[in-house]
Amino acid sequence: MQRRHFLQSAAAASAAFGAIPLLGQKSDKKYRTALIGSGWWGMNILREAMASKRIDVVALCDVDENVLTNAAGDVAIDSGKEPKTYKDYRELLDKEKPEVVIIATPDHWHALQSIAAAKAGAHIYVEKPTGHTVKESSAMVRAVRDAGVKVQVGLHRRIGPHHVEALKFLKSGALGKIGEVRCLVAGKGGPESPKPNSEPPDGMDWDMYCGPAPLRPFNTKIHPGGWRNFLDFANGTMADWGVHWLDQVLLWTDEKAPKSVYCTGGRPVAGFAVLTDKQQTSDAPDHQVAVFQFEQFTATWEHRKFAGNGDDKHPIGTRFFGEKGVLHIGWRDGWTFYPANSKDAGAHGDHQLQEPDGHNIALLWADFLDSIEQKREPVAGIESAHRSSCLPLLGMLSYKLGRSIAWDGEKEVIPGDAEANKLLSRAYRGPWEYPV
Repeated sequence: MQRRHFLQSAAAASAAFGAIPLLGQKSDKKYRTALIGSGWWGMNILREAMASKRIDVVALCDVDENVLTNAAGDVAIDSGKEPKTYKDYRELLDKEKPEVVIIATPDHWHALQSIAAAKAGAHIYVEKPTGHTVKESSAMVRAVRDAGVKVQVGLHRRIGPHHVEALKFLKSGALGKIGEVRCLVAGKGGPESPKPNSEPPDGMDWDMYCGPAPLRPFNTKIHPGGWRNFLDFANGTMADWGVHWLDQVLLWTDEKAPKSVYCTGGRPVAGFAVLTDKQQTSDAPDHQVAVFQFEQFTATWEHRKFAGNGDDKHPIGTRFFGEKGVLHIGWRDGWTFYPANSKDAGAHGDHQLQEPDGHNIALLWADFLDSIEQKREPVAGIESAHRSSCLPLLGMLSYKLGRSIAWDGEKEVIPGDAEANKLLSRAYRGPWEYPV
């Protein structure tokens, strides 16, 4: 699909849904923009930002000098301007004073870097989930409120045309009363063998990479790209993929939080996690099932890495079960309604994804800049994205605890449970200080 047609059709779908403002109101202003986390995904976002013709890339930051050099070279080729490069985001913010900051670092850095950028007066595009722990994410919300800046979180499925269409269909009442929602992701995998630790690549600041997290030995299983499956840096598949699909649940319901959460899972196929001075494996579970009990319905999350789910037609997505039928909202399979009464007509919408990655970053970026200029909340603003991010974070908390938890979404506490409340945050490695 050509970019012009993609943007036009997406804007039309957004307008039809009503919750997402129509895009396209532009000024001549170009925003001084910096990227923190200049690897594969960070550069994907930056390329879409550059394609909008609305930014000047003034600086890049990454702890890996090789990554940083390659990224700076790509920006120079595409824009004709050589950006400044930094290994420490604090120095970048202090010297360059960007108006917009893109944050595409591992999850354990999202809070500290977003808070620093907000205090520096920059608008922020930050990858999902908002934080590594619930209280980190809460601290981001407070810092953004205090600073008065706009934050767009990378929940691009909120603005993807077929997701917008499906939610419009869902909110029309076509399913009748909905009692259950299931979110699922399945993939390929198997037993995991330990890999030898090694020295970090020349020019990489591994201590800064780990930052507030524990200082693990360097391992190529972690960098580049594998950090999502290491619980020191992220929260596994449920927070990486799950936040997108669980977000669909909160977009549909008027309820803002579950009343209780229970999660179980493990590594029976991947095998025991290994961490020694000589070698290590990942430590995220190879499968999980989480139950989120809301007032009016039950939502579940399920993933596994060692098998599919027996449904080749709809391998990934969210399914809403109502008295009048089932609605599946997927990825490359679009959305499909299966009526309970076989005599009734079904419905379907094809995906309208941005290729080659199958995401909708161009739309999310356009909405972000529009929100700055129109002084409105972005489609994936910090407060609603925080609530969605809390779902997988609470699921992982229950998994680590080994039991169910109650949840007071208004006060953001686990009532009468001191042991569980301790896991809403974690100790930082010095000299980093946990945000409050």
